[in-house]
Amino acid sequence: MKKGLLVLTFALMTLAPVSASAAIFYRPYWGPAYYGGYYPYAGQVKLDTKVKNAEVFIDGAFAGTTHDNRTMHLRPGTYNVEIRELGATKFVERVYVVPGKTLHLHPTL
Repeated sequence: MKKGLLVLTFALMTLAPVSASAAIFYRPYWGPAYYGGYYPYAGQVKLDTKVKNAEVFIDGAFAGTTHDNRTMHLRPGTYNVEIRELGATKFVERVYVVPGKTLHLHPTL
């Protein structure tokens, strides 16, 4: 009985950290302060534009302005990047972020 309980306890202790940490890495990562740290497998998206007041949306969610988001760290995957200026959509592109690589976007606003 004690041996079975010991094996069960050991199994739960080894599996719990794996399942808890795996749930964290499925969310996108925007900026250096998002989730409080750096994600080692993130890719970068750099916006090469002179416009500072345009709004940046990633997958339909507001991510900030072009001034704040010149460089965005995103987890690997496909994203819809949209830039709006004065409420009108000026730039839309579907991008694929590769871990450890930098993708340069040149939106002409």
